[in-house]
Amino acid sequence: MMWVRIGHMMRWAYPLVATCSVAVAARAGQPAPPPSDSECRPLPPARMPLSFAAGEVLEFQLDAMGIARAGSVTMQVLPPRDGKLPIQLKAHTNTLFSKVRRMKGLATSYLDAVTLHPVRYVEEGTENEVRKTTSVSFRPKQRRVEVDYKIGDSTGQSEFQSAHDALDVAATVYLMRQLPLEKGSELCFDIYGIRRLWRMSGKVEGREHLSLAIGDFEAWHLAGTAVRLDDFRHRREVHLWISDDRRRLPLAMVGAIEVGAVRAQLTGVSRPGEKALRVEGRETLKW
Repeated sequence: MMWVRIGHMMRWAYPLVATCSVAVAARAGQPAPPPSDSECRPLPPARMPLSFAAGEVLEFQLDAMGIARAGSVTMQVLPPRDGKLPIQLKAHTNTLFSKVRRMKGLATSYLDAVTLHPVRYVEEGTENEVRKTTSVSFRPKQRRVEVDYKIGDSTGQSEFQSAHDALDVAATVYLMRQLPLEKGSELCFDIYGIRRLWRMSGKVEGREHLSLAIGDFEAWHLAGTAVRLDDFRHRREVHLWISDDRRRLPLAMVGAIEVGAVRAQLTGVSRPGEKALRVEGRETLKW
């Protein structure tokens, strides 16, 4: 799920995750806590073979605040390196949306080639001319997430304790593509975003038909709420649709940023050995 710091653009996973939401204060009374560590059960193992491979490139159009084509995002699977599978994300706003917020960023998640859990996540970019960089290390055995960041001339470090699964926005999308999905299945995991750790809990809503500019699909609809672990008042509703076919494509993601709702729609698919899919003037997403 969408960055300068890529997460600012696609907060469907906070992020998937991000990758790719805007914090919403709880209503009157105490905010409801997220599931506890014991309630947040481990995710099932990733199914093999992988539905993607090195060389796959996914292109997304971003709509924000009702503005068509507020920007774009690409997600690319890079060649394996030292037993890790790098996933690279690029994002930038277009001229129109840049009047509200100028963003351009690059992020890379290094996934364990077997578990598809992240080992390291790095992002860099600019937001309204301010340079921002982040390096995140995941320590699954210790259930720890370590963050080093720099915003302009300021630097900082953070450390978080996670439950069973800790992901970043890119890892969320690619791991969800490999999970066995069925209606009513519950999902719970922690996700890094915006220098914080969030607990995402939700379920598989079921299969739905989506009509996108690149074609029609039967898809699994995943929905959940992310709660910031250090402040339960901040929570985000997120949605992700994954095609129910051998490619398990992330078709659409919905969340928000501080200035309003954000939707990412898949507009292009390039996979080694297959004919590329591109938008050819059809209507945009129908729900």
